[in-house]
Amino acid sequence: MSTPFLQSDSSENRETNLRLSHRFDEVGFSEIVKIRNRVMELKAEGKEIFQFEGGEPCLNTPDHVKQAAIKALDENKTRYAPSSGIPPLIQSIVKKLQKQNHIMAESNHVLVENGGMQGLYGAFNSVLDPGDEVLLFSPHWTPTRDLIHMSGGKAVCVNTIEARHRGIKSCLENHRTTATRVILLNTPQNPTGIVFTRDEIQEVADFAQQHDLIVIADEAYEDLVYTGEHISIASLPGMFERTISVYTLSKSYAMTGWRIGYAVAPEPFITGLQKSTLYSSNGVSTPTQWAALAALKEPSDFKEIALEGYRLRRSLLVDGLNLLGLKCDPPPAGAFYAFPEISKLGTSSSQVARQLLDEAHIATVPGIVFGAEGEGHLRFSFSVAPELIERGLEALSTYMRNLT
Repeated sequence: MSTPFLQSDSSENRETNLRLSHRFDEVGFSEIVKIRNRVMELKAEGKEIFQFEGGEPCLNTPDHVKQAAIKALDENKTRYAPSSGIPPLIQSIVKKLQKQNHIMAESNHVLVENGGMQGLYGAFNSVLDPGDEVLLFSPHWTPTRDLIHMSGGKAVCVNTIEARHRGIKSCLENHRTTATRVILLNTPQNPTGIVFTRDEIQEVADFAQQHDLIVIADEAYEDLVYTGEHISIASLPGMFERTISVYTLSKSYAMTGWRIGYAVAPEPFITGLQKSTLYSSNGVSTPTQWAALAALKEPSDFKEIALEGYRLRRSLLVDGLNLLGLKCDPPPAGAFYAFPEISKLGTSSSQVARQLLDEAHIATVPGIVFGAEGEGHLRFSFSVAPELIERGLEALSTYMRNLT
């Protein structure tokens, strides 16, 4: 007699269960991917596109790094590596952290990751419970918010410009609730190029200690600083024990496609990071780790040459944008992006970006992609050839003349 009821209930459950986890409700796909798809469409039509939308070095991976990978393959270093990373690489990372970042980490505090992205995912996944809030300086690198939500947390944006003007601690306090557990600190910042000063980072540290918060430090652009200095918050007194620091070789050594980075943290966080890596990728490609070892260990002037090249490109792009009335003031202190104000072109950054791409064939990223605080701006990467910057500025000048 009860069979029809049971069959109906089972059918309803099957329909209800055919859905994604609610963790993905607030997780989207990157707007930058959509822009790149449009760029490919226009290129397929034979159009020349001035591409400023990218987020990776224009330089090639250093030859000695590539040769190290080839050598590893020739020597059959292709088997599973320890899930935390090969010991020589970890030792080299420890030396680098102590010398460059002034973080007195030991080998048991280091985990090799598949790029900075996996490090950030592991960090949020390790410390966030459902409903925990993360204070996120904004404009922010787009995936950060999605990583937080995918880990069950909630991103709470803190306007970077306002915080630097009114006081870091004051603005953080205005956004803190009883659910706040983490502060995400990205310096140099993507997309603005802001480099937080030592005093500002100390304010973040004081606030974290006062309220017993964890700090996740995204230091992807640590080697690309033109004004000021890069400070690792974990190096400040009382901060190593409450900080997860995430690094990548992508920007420093032009190794974006290699997918190699590392995370640094004490217990209990390092155990969480290790579990997250173990049960997602089981570690990092073995030949890639030997290439990373060469990047960190072998003498090279690659970073110095690259920094000077970016400095020249920065001046070329920023000066050109300022002359066109698209203000970049002050110029970016780090990373390789300009983030000009675009009121001369329109009010909606998404609309302006679409028009620039479709009508002038200039690819940029709308500021709204980086949070509400980014509206009214476009992100231009100057990690492109100087000739492209010059010709792109000419195309932009022509486009703006035709608007009037």
